[in-house]
Amino acid sequence: MPDLLALEDSSPTARTLLALELLQGSPGITAERLGDRLGVSERAARRYVAILREAGVPVESVRGPYGGYRVGRGLRLPPLMFTATEALGLVMAVLEAHGGTHGDDPVASAVGKMVRVLPENVARPLEALRHVSARRTDPDPPHPETTATLVRASADRRRVRIGYALGPHRERTLQVDPWAVVVRHGRWYVLGWSHAAQARRMYRVDRVRSVEVQDESFEPPEGLDPFRALEEQMSQGWPYAVEVEIDAPVDEVRRWVRRSMGRTEAIDDDRTRLTGTTENLHWYATEIAELPATYRVVGGPEIRTAVREVAERMLASLGQ
Repeated sequence: MPDLLALEDSSPTARTLLALELLQGSPGITAERLGDRLGVSERAARRYVAILREAGVPVESVRGPYGGYRVGRGLRLPPLMFTATEALGLVMAVLEAHGGTHGDDPVASAVGKMVRVLPENVARPLEALRHVSARRTDPDPPHPETTATLVRASADRRRVRIGYALGPHRERTLQVDPWAVVVRHGRWYVLGWSHAAQARRMYRVDRVRSVEVQDESFEPPEGLDPFRALEEQMSQGWPYAVEVEIDAPVDEVRRWVRRSMGRTEAIDDDRTRLTGTTENLHWYATEIAELPATYRVVGGPEIRTAVREVAERMLASLGQ
């Protein structure tokens, strides 16, 4: 049965509104089926139809073996009613397709209006979810309620216990301080501090099988840039270490080097250190070869070998 309305109190008004929802969503619904969905007898279902007609709702009857009720033309639509899951899924879809739900554009304004009229228990996680900036659509988006719980825990700065899928039949329970929920290149991630690893980690939200908000609070790193931190994290944990010194100020280097290649930090006013890891040595070597400044590969014997091989191949292409 739909959970749009709390029917436990057997409110006639609630059942009447739900009857209207069912008539709109299932044109041709019979009195018997309507009664089953409302949890009442067929006779009671007909009474709810009569109440709607008395209120001016144009409910039409269709005769015959396949007949039933449908809402006719001329109905002024009532306020929309969403389940928590429907509302969360709608905002996630807007985030993924539109890239954000804040600002003065019509899409952001429409989402804001929807959030303002929803019940507090639904609106609160939605409001937190609106602060997530998405970058393109996830081909397999995570569950809306899981995502909203993680976003709300991040906004409230509360630790979470998550069940995380490591593989088809492997799951691990982790304690995580969820600093931020970030969407990057079609994937939703939670970025935070793993208490098991005692280190910064990122986790794919679609692999979170369960989430429990804990009483413990946390403080995220000061000045945290979630996108930068996530992309820097993506540059870590690969088999081959890389360290490069670049003869250019750090602000310029950050415009040239994608954050997923590693962390950049100033050595002094005119030099920058790039550190990271990679699985594809020759790709990394060709990427740094395009830097518009001189550089030195000072760390990682494997990347030094790869850079030498790329340089020799380029020289050989000149035929000298």
